[in-house]
Amino acid sequence: MNETVSVEALIVAVPETAGSALYGMIDVLSSAGSLWQQLAGAEPQRQTIHVRIVSPSKAPFTCGHRIPVQPDLSIEDDPRADIVILPELWLAPDDDMAGRYPSLLAWVRERYRDGSTIYSACSGSVMLAATGLLDNRDATSHWGYADLFRTRFPQVRFRPEPALVFADPAGRIVTAGGTTSWHDLALHIIARHMSPGEALRIAKVYLLKWHSEGQLPYAALVRAQPHADSVVRTCEQWLAEHYRDADAVAKAVTIAGIPERSVKRRFKAATGTTLIGYVQNLRVEEAKRRLETEDVPFETIAADLGYENLPFFRKLFKRSTGLTPGQYRKMFRPFVSAAEPALPSP
Repeated sequence: MNETVSVEALIVAVPETAGSALYGMIDVLSSAGSLWQQLAGAEPQRQTIHVRIVSPSKAPFTCGHRIPVQPDLSIEDDPRADIVILPELWLAPDDDMAGRYPSLLAWVRERYRDGSTIYSACSGSVMLAATGLLDNRDATSHWGYADLFRTRFPQVRFRPEPALVFADPAGRIVTAGGTTSWHDLALHIIARHMSPGEALRIAKVYLLKWHSEGQLPYAALVRAQPHADSVVRTCEQWLAEHYRDADAVAKAVTIAGIPERSVKRRFKAATGTTLIGYVQNLRVEEAKRRLETEDVPFETIAADLGYENLPFFRKLFKRSTGLTPGQYRKMFRPFVSAAEPALPSP
């Protein structure tokens, strides 16, 4: 009789860990090779993924939203595994985890040097960035952490667009994007360490899907940036009300009361985007809102936002969201329809 072969996986848990991602990944990965087979009446696979929780100590604790965690192993045990996973953390958008868990970070670095494949999901990449393993490499995370990576981890080539990013050609470091992109990560792990067919079967069992559209459709293009530049703040506040104006950039420069070159330089330094890019983001956000909530043609929306050149605004919209206006409306309009009360039957 053939024996079962297990791929050993360690998933890191700390008090900041999001319980949904922690236990969701444990459930999905642990089900590979057996759950579909049970439901379909087929023979179990010979290969499985054996998942255990590792923490700074073996003492039980609660993670995000008071969800209990009982670690299987401590880093003091120096456990080894084929796979190490850093799941989502409950972190503020400016929290870089400075000074926290130095022994755990050192253990992750040691596991990478020892040959483990390192995976992170969502804000778990913040912890991974703190190890230094992402330096001078491509990485992703939830789009809400783009500014944190820009300011605290400038050596990391942050890519907010994809759902999965491979940091190296061998794929030994893989980061996943926002929140439920752990679904993509779990399916990738199963496909890679077991088989693509098993990943497809697990996707069918759990109704999981690849987020092939990436993160751009979900990202907020305009976010409040914590900075102390009063001139830039004045421009932001004025543009929030007047971004539809055809000469919005020129007027904002005038209101700033300093030379145009200085305004543009300070705006980019404070917000991470150019002045014209900021105005365009405000306009695309307005177009997104109207596509989500109104049935008016995109041509009308573009005209209301001051764009006479419709092809240009279509290209800008797709570059900013990753989708055409029609695709965007199709993706997000159902959420509004689902929230509307059903009409009474006649």
